[in-house]
Amino acid sequence: MNEPVLVGERPLCLEDVRQVALGARVQLTEDAATREKLERAARAVEHAVTRGERIYGVTTGFGDACQNDVPEAAQALLARNLHRYHRAGVGPVFPREETRAILLARLVSLARGHSGVRTRTLLLLAELLNRDVLPQIPCRGSVGASGDLTPLAYVAAALEGEGTVTLEGAALPAADALGRVGLSPLTLAPKESLSLMNGTSAMTGVAILGWLRAERLGRFAAALTALAVETLHGEPAHFDRRIFELKAHPGPRTFAEWVRADLGDFSPPRGPDARLQDRYSVRCAPHVVGVLLDVLPEARRFLEIELESVNDNPLVVPETGELLRSGNFYGGHVCHAADSLKVAVANVADLLDRQLALLVDSKTNAGLPRDLVLAPVEERIVHHGFKAMQITASALTAEALKLTLPASVFSRSTESHNQDKVSLGTIAARDLSAALDLVETVAVVHLLALCQAVDARGGPRSPRARALHAAVRAKVPSNVADRPMDDDVGVALTSYRSGELLGD
Repeated sequence: MNEPVLVGERPLCLEDVRQVALGARVQLTEDAATREKLERAARAVEHAVTRGERIYGVTTGFGDACQNDVPEAAQALLARNLHRYHRAGVGPVFPREETRAILLARLVSLARGHSGVRTRTLLLLAELLNRDVLPQIPCRGSVGASGDLTPLAYVAAALEGEGTVTLEGAALPAADALGRVGLSPLTLAPKESLSLMNGTSAMTGVAILGWLRAERLGRFAAALTALAVETLHGEPAHFDRRIFELKAHPGPRTFAEWVRADLGDFSPPRGPDARLQDRYSVRCAPHVVGVLLDVLPEARRFLEIELESVNDNPLVVPETGELLRSGNFYGGHVCHAADSLKVAVANVADLLDRQLALLVDSKTNAGLPRDLVLAPVEERIVHHGFKAMQITASALTAEALKLTLPASVFSRSTESHNQDKVSLGTIAARDLSAALDLVETVAVVHLLALCQAVDARGGPRSPRARALHAAVRAKVPSNVADRPMDDDVGVALTSYRSGELLGD
């Protein structure tokens, strides 16, 4: 049995988030010092309330209402009302993997012990993951500062047995789901609802999963480019190691290494009319996708720091009992990471779409059949092969490119001008996920066309062509006569996302 992901003893990495998103269990550290720190911070809040201190969001109203003092008798209702009135999200709910990533990100931040949240509350949050009791969180409604208030309100509500959750694929009331798995809802203590909600965990969880998908896409684009070189009778010398030592960005160098490995000792037939050098979408592929590969390390750094950050308000200093009013909930770094990645992945779609255009055009495809039609020559006039597939890829590429506007520049003043500069990081993270949905589909359409071109050439020759062609043809037959190909795209996309095509 796989070991659970341990929260609270070491910094987690993006790959830990992937494990939990896919279903791995979590365990809150049992380290005595960490547990004591958690309880000390919770007691600090209690003591401050007892002393009659003014504490934002505990003895006062929220946001622009922070000047309103709330009497002690109403403070419990205030805390519960916070997640009630913020459950104003709209749109589809986040899918299972993204929801699990969101819950983990919130757990990691709160486990740092500076939020005033009790150990028992974190243990119940961990059990939501371990029992797969997942709050249904609408994906729209967060401005990304003051954190992800609206999405995380659904998490706080679930801990109190309110709202709707998913259990074993069915939607049901949170209280019923908790009862079915042997858990009891909590009454959240002072500041706990605010601590649970006032952070960057929705954008962080979603952006981390986007990062992991973008990393895989970079490697897949190299494999597809290698097949394009083979099927277009391109020039492997464009990927010579010495070229990339002279413009030493690491991303292009790595991409070229992958293409060389995928091509092996492949060399194209070269007739007297062969082009001296390939078009940009092949020759410059390392420089295009290399940007993505070089953005990934910076984005990883931003996301891993954010994952481990304490990002609610106010913050608690357990050693002294001080409460620090802050703006750590601002999601600017996550927004920048997601905005940068979505631009880079959309450029990958544009590159692959251009390679596909070369492949189906008889003026540029080095003797392949027009539109990759494989019907007998005497019947080809009534068949159109990959003509519509290329149209689809072009449409998807345009849609991905449309998503590349940076979300951060659309900051809006809201909530009576209290939240007057906001990150919009959750929108950027969702844009990244949506762009990847489109770009991955462009990539598998290109793959299907490349396999068709391999068939037209008489079979695969390079190492990667052999592996990919075999994987695709095990599930998708060659197109020898016009037929619907929508199911082919779906099958290939499922194979790619499951890791089958690259041997993940």
